[in-house]
Amino acid sequence: MEMNFYSLGAAEEVTGSKHVLEVDGKSYLVDCGAFQGSRAEADRKNREFGIEPDRINGVLVTHGHFDHCGMLPLLTKGGYRGNIYATPATRDISSLVMMDSANIQARDADYLRRQAQKKGEKFTWEPLYTEKDAIEATSQIMGISYHRPFFMGDGISCEFFDAGHILGSAMANVTVNKGGTERTILFSGDLGRKGKPIIRDPERPPTPDYLVIESTYGDRQHGKTDDAMKQLAEIAKQTAARGGKIIIPSFAIERTQELVYYFHLLTDEGAIPQMPIYVDSPMATNATTIFQVHPECYDEDIHEAFIKHHKNPFGFNNLHFTTSVEESKSLNDLKEPAIIISADGMCEAGRIQHHLINNISDPAATILLVGFMANNTLGRRLQNREEEVKIHGMWFKRKARVENINAFSAHADYVEAGDWLTSLDLSRLKKIFIVHGEPKAQTAFKQYLKEKCRAEPVIVKYGETYTLD
Repeated sequence: MEMNFYSLGAAEEVTGSKHVLEVDGKSYLVDCGAFQGSRAEADRKNREFGIEPDRINGVLVTHGHFDHCGMLPLLTKGGYRGNIYATPATRDISSLVMMDSANIQARDADYLRRQAQKKGEKFTWEPLYTEKDAIEATSQIMGISYHRPFFMGDGISCEFFDAGHILGSAMANVTVNKGGTERTILFSGDLGRKGKPIIRDPERPPTPDYLVIESTYGDRQHGKTDDAMKQLAEIAKQTAARGGKIIIPSFAIERTQELVYYFHLLTDEGAIPQMPIYVDSPMATNATTIFQVHPECYDEDIHEAFIKHHKNPFGFNNLHFTTSVEESKSLNDLKEPAIIISADGMCEAGRIQHHLINNISDPAATILLVGFMANNTLGRRLQNREEEVKIHGMWFKRKARVENINAFSAHADYVEAGDWLTSLDLSRLKKIFIVHGEPKAQTAFKQYLKEKCRAEPVIVKYGETYTLD
């Protein structure tokens, strides 16, 4: 039996997760995500898929974030006709994410085409995929629940365990049993955190021989949730006193629902002043509906606090979901303090850019960042508190305050990841492959892991092949 592992994305970088497990010459893809960063680089990397679709014998998707599922339509468009395995919630969320991406690409193409025509220039850019391609990819996804082992090929099986990252997120525990030899490779996907609302804590799978683990926060620790709640309340009170709006770029899946949950609690407690809260993201609105139909993923606190006592666990009097473009534009005319939660989480596309355009130069406003911002994104430039930023080709002076709360992150920090790791039975663990992190974070995480266990940690390099003996 010959086994190899290599990465075609999220190697010494965050986003674009694509990992390949080869068994006796057959290739199995774990995640098929989009790279996010500067537009030109992202477009180039996403078009350079890295492996021919007809060489792939099976696909696993750990969760429905764009950087883990966003290139599935390109895979099926290229001719892949096999199964794509994911949990039922991940199937639903991935479908939503892919359709949203197809819509954004179509709108971008139309806008760029009109701009080129005005300038008398030739327009050649085409979307990576269309809505039809996204629908085809969804049709190939098989929803398989946690703890239900399934076969992917001859002697190759997999079992999903809850990763505690977003709704439906999974660790993929792959077992290869051939010729009397058995090896287990555990792919962490994006590892979540203990004690998060709505979803369960990360589970503890059986002992693996090899572990592929993310390292997004390999050199940082998150603040405590209780402190974050106090900080959130203080930001709301201060911004309301100035008469400004709070603009929150938020990932439509998980982070938005979590923020709604926290604002619900703060409102009930009287910890923040009464102010309208708008979720201005069609995808976030649709994602919230998906949350409502997957209570099998909820933790006990949500069941106790909401399911038994409220019809809608993600709704309350101050909360409004906008649906149309007209409703979104009307938020620009608000005179009183308000909270606007809008996607995209890294500020690279979507309605959040319009809200930033209308509020970034207002000294009464607050831009509240609550998630990871990849290099070369508008979100990272805001996080760096640059005094002037470019949005839609125009420069804007930043006069709004920028606040950052990292305790809401859905990624485990390095201590949380280390605690999760040492809670496993590590008696068989030979190597730990480190992916999904920036170089500085990965270097620190590698050193930390050396001190936590005897298994050898390896920082995975793009395209380099690693033999699994």
